[in-house]
Amino acid sequence: MLKRITLALLGAALLAAPLRAATLELLNVSYDPTRELWRDVNAAFVPKYEKETGTTLSIKQSHGGSGTAGARGDRRSRGRRGDARALAGHRCHPQGGADLGGLGEAAPQQLAPYTSTAVFVVRKGNPKGIKDWPDLIQPGIEIVTPNPKTSGNGKVSFLAAWGSVTQRGGSEAEALEFVKKLYEHVPVLDLGARGSTTTFVQKKIGDVHLAWENEAHLEVQEAGGEVEIVNPPISFLAEPPVTWVDANVKRKHTEAAAKAYLEFLYTDEGQAIIAKNFYRPITPPCARGTRPNFPTSSSSR
Repeated sequence: MLKRITLALLGAALLAAPLRAATLELLNVSYDPTRELWRDVNAAFVPKYEKETGTTLSIKQSHGGSGTAGARGDRRSRGRRGDARALAGHRCHPQGGADLGGLGEAAPQQLAPYTSTAVFVVRKGNPKGIKDWPDLIQPGIEIVTPNPKTSGNGKVSFLAAWGSVTQRGGSEAEALEFVKKLYEHVPVLDLGARGSTTTFVQKKIGDVHLAWENEAHLEVQEAGGEVEIVNPPISFLAEPPVTWVDANVKRKHTEAAAKAYLEFLYTDEGQAIIAKNFYRPITPPCARGTRPNFPTSSSSR
């Protein structure tokens, strides 16, 4: 069951420092594997904003493990809900302007411009026959996954592994025993998702990589067909919201730019860019248009 977990990717925070009257600089702080997504979003949004407002916009990027980024940005997207709570004291605001200080239960669903999930990346031909979570703890299997303490990807993989037991009727004690065994098969815990990609694809360590779905597609491209994706029958549906940090945008006078930046993500153009980067768009026309690219597993909250 693509288990739906409220993952607050509060990661793109915009620190806009006015350089001159018609120029603004924004800092977008986001989690590790979104570099390519925001590069494409920025390339489309910056000329559009300048044409509409006459303001030249410069958007800088800062990336790291979802659990390690601070609140220095104008706009933020984060990999899990706990990261959103860490920002609550900084008065973050979602697209639409609602106060995230309290971070109510409905906030992540209202904020997420896309969804994603955790999948397996295996060597070409899947020589170890890895199809489901129990296969990961068989003798001789080596797993690559980032540290769940510092990485949203690591946290999602941990919870997906846990849910693979409990969603099949297993107890919490059995789930704990399973994840303990799983991490006995992990030779190294990288800080973030991109570090684990390097370990698996470039250093060729491990038989399987527990990865974000979008990162898995990038791995397949980078490895030239030497790895492939396996979609486990049970996983998590991540809903990563985006926000701006109220104190930062007010101090830098970038509220309008930050708001326009977030709103762009929900347009047809923004959703198409999201789909192109292997994230699952949320607006119905775009979601329908990309559905064949995204296998569906069973899901629950």
